Amino acid sequence: MLVEVLILVANGWCCPLTTLAERYTEERHDNYDIYLALWLARHNKLIFGLLYVLGMAFAYLRWREG
Repeated sequence: MLVEVLILVANGWCCPLTTLAERYTEERHDNYDIYLALWLARHNKLIFGLLYVLGMAFAYLRWREG
C-alpha cells in the first residue's frame, strides 16, 4: 500500500496508467480508464482510503486486545 501511495503522490495523485489510457481514447469521464461505476470512480481514493484506514485501525485494536 505504501508503494502505491508513494507512486500516486509522485504523479500528482494520478495513476501512471491513466496517462497510458489517454493515448487510446478521447473519452475523459471519471471512469474511462477503470471499470467502476461513475460515482465510485469519482470518489475511489476517498472511499477505499477510508476503508483501508478503518481496517488498519480495527486490526490494531484487535491486536492490542490479544
